[in-house]
Amino acid sequence: MADRPQSLFDKLWANHVVRAESADTPAILYIDLHLVHEVTSPQGFDVLRQRDLPVRRPDRTLATLDHSTPTTPPGPDGERHYFTPQAKAQVETLERNCAEFGIRLEGWGSDYRGVVHVMGPELGATQPGMTVVCGDSHTSTHGAFGALAFGIGTTEVGYVLATQCLPQRKPKSMRVVVDGQLGPGVAAKDMALHIIRTIGVNGGTGYAIEYAGEAIRALDMEGRMTVCNMTIEAGARAGMVAPDATTIEYLRGRELAPRGGDFERAAEGWLALAGDDGATFDREVIIDAADIAPTLTWGTDPGMSVRLGEAVPEGDTPGRRRALDYMGVTGGQPLDGHGVDVVFVGSCTNGRLSDLRAAAEILRGQRVAVGTRMLVVPGSESVKRAAEAEGLDRVFTDAGAEWREPGCSMCLAMNGDLVPAGKTAVSTSNRNFEGRQGTGARTMLASPATAAACAIAGRVVDPRGEAAREVA
Repeated sequence: MADRPQSLFDKLWANHVVRAESADTPAILYIDLHLVHEVTSPQGFDVLRQRDLPVRRPDRTLATLDHSTPTTPPGPDGERHYFTPQAKAQVETLERNCAEFGIRLEGWGSDYRGVVHVMGPELGATQPGMTVVCGDSHTSTHGAFGALAFGIGTTEVGYVLATQCLPQRKPKSMRVVVDGQLGPGVAAKDMALHIIRTIGVNGGTGYAIEYAGEAIRALDMEGRMTVCNMTIEAGARAGMVAPDATTIEYLRGRELAPRGGDFERAAEGWLALAGDDGATFDREVIIDAADIAPTLTWGTDPGMSVRLGEAVPEGDTPGRRRALDYMGVTGGQPLDGHGVDVVFVGSCTNGRLSDLRAAAEILRGQRVAVGTRMLVVPGSESVKRAAEAEGLDRVFTDAGAEWREPGCSMCLAMNGDLVPAGKTAVSTSNRNFEGRQGTGARTMLASPATAAACAIAGRVVDPRGEAAREVA
């Protein structure tokens, strides 16, 4: 037993140390779950072949196809329309690698294929108390389950495939407490953008963040995943929420979760992971949920955001001037009324069923504005089936939006779902860097409800206001 109160992060770290770190060497952590996709894994498998090594724990490795996959259905000839020959080669390479090394792949034809950070939790592969890694920065999503989850580089992918371990320095700890209750029409995405704005895009550098407080506890698992997903955008190594009854009920009955008595015993252990009373943190940030409102980014990093109705900062620094110029936004004025060319609802941040419901609720009986294109991309095959069972797909298509096949899509535009140069997109994804959604594309990050309201109006509007119901 520890000789001092431990936080959730302390417990997760201690439970996975194979070799303690020293002044000269990092700790060696055991990895419970390694998620793999087609873009960052080929080099890792090549290393295994070069050294004649097997995958150390294929039963702890789970793969999917998401980044480079087309979101249009196959043609009459059954062929999928890949954006580039390289994209097709990435997919086919992962299919061969998984077959050769005995790894489960949620590929074409799987009922579970989807964005890696959507399908892992859906399957119940992500569980409290785990260490989870993936060659993707938004692996922090899985921290919503009380797991220590973080992205790794391509070299590290090979290391984990070969050893099921990873060298790591222990980050410092930060607790972000969001007290109170979110107001009507305010979503987890607004909370995430508010937190990043509060601590800064580099404010989390060197830390693992534990989220706590009444407003965090009130989120469902999909909302918690949205908040943890965006943790990396504040520069933090990982984000996490202590497991509770909401976590347990989400996991109950999922394919890869324990069953029967094993589940009840596991749940008892999961609940014990919550931080001890008196646990300390290197930094603590307190946020009042009442200060959070529907939020939109105006600049070129996720920390450059404003509440709708609030004036965008003046260009008083070189960085802000560049961002204002790139985005075509005027400093000192609100974003409200700014023209919107494209709306994207999807991604590992906001491509789950609750996100699609929130967008559909705004769009029902409305039309996407003339001159505005709206793309809705479910995060997985499971999300797509559930949405279609509820008729959400018809809400979107009746409104004039495009209903696509699951994948990362326009979040990073690797599959050809691009925002044209100079056009403004309101996007439920996670990054608004220059060119993220296409060369010269201008990205404003927002919640699904805000994105849908902007699609109807063809301009930036508050989803809570009457303007959201206007037809442009």
